[in-house]
Amino acid sequence: MKSIQNAAKATRAAGQPSGKKWSMSDRAMAWWFISPTILLLLAINIFPLIWTVYLSFTNYRANRLDREVEWVGLKNYVRILNNEDIWGYLQATMHFVSWTMILQLTIGFGLALLINKNFKGHSFWTTLILIPMMMSPAVVGTFWTYLYQPQSGVFSYVVNFFADVGPVDMIGDTTLAPWSIILVDTWMWTPYVMLICLAGLRSIPGSIYEAAEVDRASKLRQFFSITLPMVMPFLMLAILFRAIENFKMFDMVVQLTSGGPGSVTELASINLKREAFEKWKTGYSSAFAVILFVTVFGAANIYVKAMNKVKSR
Repeated sequence: MKSIQNAAKATRAAGQPSGKKWSMSDRAMAWWFISPTILLLLAINIFPLIWTVYLSFTNYRANRLDREVEWVGLKNYVRILNNEDIWGYLQATMHFVSWTMILQLTIGFGLALLINKNFKGHSFWTTLILIPMMMSPAVVGTFWTYLYQPQSGVFSYVVNFFADVGPVDMIGDTTLAPWSIILVDTWMWTPYVMLICLAGLRSIPGSIYEAAEVDRASKLRQFFSITLPMVMPFLMLAILFRAIENFKMFDMVVQLTSGGPGSVTELASINLKREAFEKWKTGYSSAFAVILFVTVFGAANIYVKAMNKVKSR
């Protein structure tokens, strides 16, 4: 009898794999699924970044493959930092980013406050407002190029309807051209900011407003004491996303102004493209790309730390 029980135990033990074996199998299966993603990340993101950093210390030109590559050290970086035109392009970029952030945040937050009222037909108006951000930037740039035409464009007609100032050349005028790209980007991406702000507004518990009404707090007091502080992390998140995207804006501006007239709308990304693929200064443009990357990465890192402090309050 005892021998039969021992045989049964041995049979059950043989039919059940050990826990260690299953653990190794799960780990191997996990690496099997993760490995393609890691390899793809290395191939698409990490390797090009490392290669760009290497090229930034050389005189490499992509259109002269037979030319011997020479190590020039920090020469490309010194040339960029001492180039007054580069600082002008960065200034144009910051002007674009700053004003688009101010307009998009103000209008987007205002629209979010209106949509949050849940009035009749608010779903229809929300969908209608979101249409611009669903379009391609290249399509938007081409579309607004026709609207900005001084003789036949709708924009000039609307301006002259309110004030008879004659043809308004938004793209060709050196003073108006920077504002032309700011208005188009605001029109296109304000709905995105509105969605983020709307998510923040709807995350506020209604009981907080009920308690404020019991304390006889006015609507203005509720806005500055409840709504604005609790939505602030969402506002800062919207600023972070849109500032990074606008700092590297390229396609829409190219379609609208191509950096002109002159170079008043030539953003840093457009100049980077010219140096890399028109003048073929690959090493020089790689150094410029590294400088832009470090600038955005450093500013974003500082901003995220500030945003985390706001969230922890």
